[in-house]
Amino acid sequence: MAQILISTAPTARPGPGREQWLQQLFAAKAVDRGGVVRRAVRDVERMVGRDRFIEAVAERGFHLVESGGQFVVICNAGRMQVHL
Repeated sequence: MAQILISTAPTARPGPGREQWLQQLFAAKAVDRGGVVRRAVRDVERMVGRDRFIEAVAERGFHLVESGGQFVVICNAGRMQVHL
């Protein structure tokens, strides 16, 4: 006799759309203060795509660094200097 398995796990709600996700990210208090926000590269690629994310950062005149599987957005359009 065949068994029928029925999942009782809740169905995941669809997340915010691409542009809504970006709006939420750039509405963070750190953005207004010229601070830093970071997101996992895999999350960005899943939610909005790498190209759209880079475009959104550039539209705001911010700086974007990728390191260790993280995107780090420096929410300041001023001159940036990197020290190694």
